[in-house]
Amino acid sequence: MTKHFKPEFRQEVAELVVDKGYSVREAADAMGVGKSTVDTWARLLRKERNGEVIQCTPISEERRKILVLEREIQQLKMEKEILKKATALLMSDSMNGLR
Repeated sequence: MTKHFKPEFRQEVAELVVDKGYSVREAADAMGVGKSTVDTWARLLRKERNGEVIQCTPISEERRKILVLEREIQQLKMEKEILKKATALLMSDSMNGLR
């Protein structure tokens, strides 16, 4: 059975290695997580901080917020396009009614 860890926990563990100078083994033992898992999380956090795009759930709080905001921007753009088309349609209908 695969364990699923909350993003906040993943970030905390990765920061032990990346920011606090713990070895992967020390962080894994301290937090009760496998060494390969800690190593993966630390590598992902480094990549995020270097601006690399990763295809999994972001480690850092900032990246998670950016992901949410990017989704909201896409939704707003789609809604804006719908409103533009509806306005154009209503304007053309009203112009046709005046003739």
